[in-house]
Amino acid sequence: MSAAMDAPAGQRAALIADALAGLTAPRKTLPCKWLYDAEGCRLFEAITRVPEYYPTRTEVRILTEEAASIAEAVGPGRAVVEFGPGDGAKAALLLAVLNRPAAYVPVDIAPEWLEEAASRVALARPGLPVLPVVADFTMPFALPKRLGAAPRLGFFPGSTIGNFEPEGAVGFLRRARMTLGAGARLLLGADLVKAPAVLEAAYDDAEGVTAAFDLNLLHRLNREAGADFDIGAFRHRAVWNAALERIEMHLVAERAQTVRLAGRTIHFAEGETIHTESSHKYRPERLAGLAASAGWRISRHWTDAEGLFSVWLLDA
Repeated sequence: MSAAMDAPAGQRAALIADALAGLTAPRKTLPCKWLYDAEGCRLFEAITRVPEYYPTRTEVRILTEEAASIAEAVGPGRAVVEFGPGDGAKAALLLAVLNRPAAYVPVDIAPEWLEEAASRVALARPGLPVLPVVADFTMPFALPKRLGAAPRLGFFPGSTIGNFEPEGAVGFLRRARMTLGAGARLLLGADLVKAPAVLEAAYDDAEGVTAAFDLNLLHRLNREAGADFDIGAFRHRAVWNAALERIEMHLVAERAQTVRLAGRTIHFAEGETIHTESSHKYRPERLAGLAASAGWRISRHWTDAEGLFSVWLLDA
């Protein structure tokens, strides 16, 4: 069996379809969800530990310092549904302070994340039902029937909401509200607008971990989609788009070249880029507007002393 046949067939077909659509578009793009294979997951965890990358440690500090206030605002007996659990560390932190949580449901397209998150939470909260769901949370999916009538708390940390374009963010928030059901709440992490130099350094660290994370997407296309990217012919670049208030990650072609993928030839001019991720940064009024457009209302929000990051509690 070839290396390109090792990935699950359905996921591989979706990867190829997205790659062909994005790489044959006038402005080449790849959906950021495909950054997270096993190696991508490992590299992202390494990113969260580099000095320049403030979001993870700042959000953890908010969740720790405001734990009592967050738990009181959330209320008792909620089943926590986490969209994109990472390693489960933030969920374990949250579940440790919530009053009588009913269950934990991590949801992710990457089984590697789910296994680690489920194991971490199970160890931290023995006896708590842990019900992983393998699904693309950007699309509709069903919650486990075992949850019964327990009220839901959606948990979407890490400012992953910033990876969506504004219309997509509203769409996600609307789907989350429908998935979680009547009386639901959503605890949402959102990065804030700040100095471009701070933002660009966070997405292009001196150790080159983020660069390796971005370039790993080309390794994945070679392995799972049968592409023939010359990885050394591309470099990572992170830039602040002031007009759209977002950081953009790009893979830049160092020279003119052609790449084969699924029987198609894709041409790159020297300097042409593949846009692999956007990370929108928010002003409070903008985030409140997105939430309202999706049918949520702001209940509470918390920030760190330096105003780097924010955590929001939304009510359906």
